[in-house]
Amino acid sequence: MEKRNETVIKLAQTALMAALCFVSFTFLQIKIPMPGGGATSFHIGNAFCVLAALILGGWYGGLAGAIGMGIADVLDPVYITGAPKTFVLKLCIGLIVGLVAHRIAKINESTDKKYVFRWSLIASVAGLAFNVIADPLAGFFYNQYILGQPQQMAEVLAKWSTATTFVNAVVSVVVVGILYNALRPVLLKMGMIHRTKVRTAI
Repeated sequence: MEKRNETVIKLAQTALMAALCFVSFTFLQIKIPMPGGGATSFHIGNAFCVLAALILGGWYGGLAGAIGMGIADVLDPVYITGAPKTFVLKLCIGLIVGLVAHRIAKINESTDKKYVFRWSLIASVAGLAFNVIADPLAGFFYNQYILGQPQQMAEVLAKWSTATTFVNAVVSVVVVGILYNALRPVLLKMGMIHRTKVRTAI
């Protein structure tokens, strides 16, 4: 029964983080229209995807980002065709952040603030660095071979996407570093982060 209740709580937290991903992407973005009807944008949606993975772990955090930003794409006529790509990439961001933060560094087991801060930043950089590389590449092949876009148009969109994704990543790392480490003490008290044992700094 206890495990079932924990799963229900995790799912509720995932839904909450998915909503934050949706809102941050949908309403806090600067869209840049591209030739052929496509677009790229400056946004902080990825920051909440990473934040979700730091709080909930890779799978739940990745799902929060994938669902939240996937739905945002589906509801936007400009981005709707890219929703499957978004779902996969955001899930991967969460899995990478979760792997580094929780499997390698085990930040939930630490009481050392500097250790947690350092590894939360490393995990954020790892997940978002993946996205900086994978998003334009996946977008290029998806647009050209799945959506049938002309090669030149797909290349232009990929170049712009590289630039905006890099800026988004830098901003997101800063946002996550501030938010996660500021909220962590509160989340611990609320039981949203479960510490199983104490880990000293390395």
